[in-house]
Amino acid sequence: MQVAFYKGRKRLFNRLVSWWLRGPYSHCELVVRIDGAGQASCLSSSFVDGGVRLKCMWLNPEHWDVVPLPGYVSPSVAYQWAYDHAGAGYDVLGLIGFVWRPQRGAPRRWFCSEAVAAVLGYPEPWRFDPMTLWAALAGRTQQHNNITEGVHA
Repeated sequence: MQVAFYKGRKRLFNRLVSWWLRGPYSHCELVVRIDGAGQASCLSSSFVDGGVRLKCMWLNPEHWDVVPLPGYVSPSVAYQWAYDHAGAGYDVLGLIGFVWRPQRGAPRRWFCSEAVAAVLGYPEPWRFDPMTLWAALAGRTQQHNNITEGVHA
């Protein structure tokens, strides 16, 4: 599995979020699988889509950066999480937590990086905005690469 981070600038909201977070990313998706044609089955929570959902989409490399997840969770765990949380709304209060960190958000509602961090087993997933999740995953992926390169050297 992988996590795709959105770096698109099309909507004003995306530009504002990435500006506030001081980085290129304003949204993320857990890529559960990619079919033979290159279409990704993604899990996230989206304001536009009304909350938690699975969605098939194309991840144009001009708009998405992808971080691999070596040895995290199986796709069956991700699908079960999506099933268990299907229909849960988007966590607008949690989004406010990006601005005012003490805000924990609404129970049983999720924003994108919070949902992805929950599936990956991070404690207190409400603490992760797209940029902090990217930093956590990019750092772990780099550590994993350093360890596996040492093994194969």
